[in-house]
Amino acid sequence: MSAAAISYAHQPLPMGPHTEGRVVLHGVPWWMYVALRDSLDSSGSGVRMTYLDGELELMSPSNLHEEAKTIIARLIEIWAVEKMIDLRGFGSTTFRKEAKRGGLEPDECYKLGPIEGDGVPDIAIEVNVSRSHLNKLEVYRRLGVSEVWGWESSTKEIVIHRATPEGYVQASASVVLADLDIALLARFVRPGENQTQLSIAYRDALRET
Repeated sequence: MSAAAISYAHQPLPMGPHTEGRVVLHGVPWWMYVALRDSLDSSGSGVRMTYLDGELELMSPSNLHEEAKTIIARLIEIWAVEKMIDLRGFGSTTFRKEAKRGGLEPDECYKLGPIEGDGVPDIAIEVNVSRSHLNKLEVYRRLGVSEVWGWESSTKEIVIHRATPEGYVQASASVVLADLDIALLARFVRPGENQTQLSIAYRDALRET
């Protein structure tokens, strides 16, 4: 497939702290996706990519997006420290499988215990400020991620998607981190506030329960 066969659609590039730019390329061969991803990685770009069946979405995250994912990561890690859980974080590592024709970078991701096999995380965190044009849950399904936690900027809630043989289903609690109160954690994901104070308040709330 030649580069001339590629078409694209886009949303406007970011113009403020809460807006995000998205560009979708159609008809992208796997080798081109890998080359673009590796090239942007080497240049230190913060652009996120999602690849699914020849479609490639490039997303420039907003300040709100990055702040929310940072707060969520801090809270999850505080919970792990308080509970003495061997939870290992891998940030926005790229996960891709050519045989599955899919790849992406989670906003944050975690593995319970040591990395084994292909290193796919147990939990992926997705912050939803604007909507992806691609089915990211399908990409996660093909990669074999057990749970996808989505923080919704419109509701300030965290929705857990749990993998089943039939696909992902919404769940009120995590199986991977069964003792974590997801509703309590979501209460402290408040972008714009003092992140240190939010972390301390969440730690105190954990110690009271």
